[in-house]
Amino acid sequence: MSGYRDVFRRGRGRHRRRRRAPLKTALTVSVLVACSAYMAHAVDDDPMECGPLGGAGNNPACPGQAVGKRVDGPAGKAGGGTDAVPQEGDGAGAVTRPRTPEADGVWDRERCGNTSGRVLLTLDDWPYNDPQRSVRIGAQLQAQGVRAAFFLIGKFAAQYPQITATLRQQGHWVANHSFSHRKLPSLDDDVLLDEIRQGVPGNLLRPPYGAADERERDVAADLGFRICNWTIDTHDWEKVDGRPRSVEEIRASVRDATPEEKNNGVVLGHLFSNFPDALPGIISDLQSQGYGICRNNGPVTDQVPFPLDC
Repeated sequence: MSGYRDVFRRGRGRHRRRRRAPLKTALTVSVLVACSAYMAHAVDDDPMECGPLGGAGNNPACPGQAVGKRVDGPAGKAGGGTDAVPQEGDGAGAVTRPRTPEADGVWDRERCGNTSGRVLLTLDDWPYNDPQRSVRIGAQLQAQGVRAAFFLIGKFAAQYPQITATLRQQGHWVANHSFSHRKLPSLDDDVLLDEIRQGVPGNLLRPPYGAADERERDVAADLGFRICNWTIDTHDWEKVDGRPRSVEEIRASVRDATPEEKNNGVVLGHLFSNFPDALPGIISDLQSQGYGICRNNGPVTDQVPFPLDC
């Protein structure tokens, strides 16, 4: 036994005592072993759940899910562009929809995309003898909490850019009514292109006289515009026995329209007629009949949302 102890103590032979490892090295080895065990366990776990609860929108590991902003909405028409535009009134992080031109079965041109149940009041052309009449009308409607759409002739709007800016600041949409109010189907392709392109910038086009066939619609779509007409024509531009239609006649044309024309409806009037003077009565009549009017909730841009934020 004494010989065995001598060998052990001197560190000789196959039973030589091992040198104790430093504490730092031992801790490092322990951590590596623990991590290896954890990774081995994780490989056997079920994959992360994809979908809203699993956060698939930000998880590259979810197959078939694109990382980034989600874009939905009606399918675009060729040449119309697919850049996503946040919709007015949406909160932070809300879904965006692509800016798309008119599409059959999706866009109702007579209702201008209005699905709100409310009535949109629209004013066309230009107040030729009194340009500032536009902003006075806009201020009156703003004070009543009403948002309207102004379809201005481009060559006049270009001479008074502050009018367009003021109307939008008042909370009204300002859109394209062509450059010089020519009947679009009668124009050559190049002239047609200029008439639309040189109009008020935006994404809605009201063709003069409401006239737009497939060619005009396609050209407008290529320039990023949807066609927007109306469901109720007040005929305020007409003359009866040589005189302009009166405030009461214009008011009655809206009051007596059918429920189908008023629900999600669009009313056509003009800036040069008695229509602006009839607006207080028109609004009162619609409200007494139980119809809401598009609400004014602050300044807007040149992009009219789809569906209509009314």
